[in-house]
Amino acid sequence: MKIQKTPYYSWRAGELIDGCKQCVKGEKLVLFVTGLCSSRCDFCPLSDKKLYKDVIYANERPLEGEGEVKAIIEEAEACDARGAGITGGDPLVKLERTIKYIKLLKKKFGKDFHIHLYTPLELVNEKKLSLLCEAGLDEIRFHPKLENSGEWHKILIAKNKKLGWKVGVEIPVIPGREKETKKLINFIKGKVDFLNLNELELADNAVWKKKEGVKCKDSTSYAIKGSEELAKKLLKYSASLGIRTHFCTCKLKDKVQLANRIARRAARVKKSFDTITEDGMLVRGAVYLPGLAPGFGYREKLYGLTSAEKKKILNKLNSIREELLREEELPAHMLLLDEHKLRLITSPWLARIIKHEGVVRAVVTEYPTFDAVEIEVDVLS
Repeated sequence: MKIQKTPYYSWRAGELIDGCKQCVKGEKLVLFVTGLCSSRCDFCPLSDKKLYKDVIYANERPLEGEGEVKAIIEEAEACDARGAGITGGDPLVKLERTIKYIKLLKKKFGKDFHIHLYTPLELVNEKKLSLLCEAGLDEIRFHPKLENSGEWHKILIAKNKKLGWKVGVEIPVIPGREKETKKLINFIKGKVDFLNLNELELADNAVWKKKEGVKCKDSTSYAIKGSEELAKKLLKYSASLGIRTHFCTCKLKDKVQLANRIARRAARVKKSFDTITEDGMLVRGAVYLPGLAPGFGYREKLYGLTSAEKKKILNKLNSIREELLREEELPAHMLLLDEHKLRLITSPWLARIIKHEGVVRAVVTEYPTFDAVEIEVDVLS
């Protein structure tokens, strides 16, 4: 099988699987169903805020309470998703929740809304796989442990012809584990539809903080030294066995997958007064109350507010908005209340000319994601 470089900073032997085709275009909603996990991997990529915690995220949007279904649909629409990747943790730990979300997305967006799922092998059995497939799952990606070959046979359950989905193996490429990885590759030959090899990436979590002697390949990358070189050797090996394989780099995830997803979301969520930069960031004007403007401890303050405190702040901002609309004779759509970040948003030029006592005005460059992380804040005097 011939190895080819893709336009996405990656290499492949054979055609990309459908889930990957959508992923590189930024067309997938990333649905994190739980941080709880049946496995304890040596190189878990989750952040500490997700690691082994029962939290739910749709892309960057945290979900909780009765509004989670509505929020998932809103986020899928906001990023113009054509499919979803369900991940964790281990989605099988919360199987009922996972099935509920698969059915929800298929019902809302139709059978062509492609859904793939990642899971370790610990909780895999025939009944659970059947339930996932019946719910509408199109593609399943297993994370087998290299050191636990006794579990590998569970992959074969998923290849039951009655299920009719695509079955693959996806693993990080760990330097120093060539022999063990080749053993796995030999095992899956002729038994799966594809193999994905991921460049190993440094994560800021409690698992990684225990690692010693692990280095990034250069000062500008989170990719681990030696992972790319081994991945290319393994790609060549799996291709020689006729296995459809993709080596996915950290650069692909950052510069292609994430960048394209952000660009799609920016185009959908931008307001009439926003400007989109070449990188897909939003440039907009903002009006803050003192003490709630971006600065040291800003997000801690924002997320630490009680519901009653938020309501009081929003009422005050709404009063300021009504005053400004009247005084400046502005159309209502040019000055909006941002209920998530507790501020008013407008055009950069309006932020510069607005005059009102007791507010902080700024021109902000930020991600178009739900959390709207600030890249640059120019506070206006």
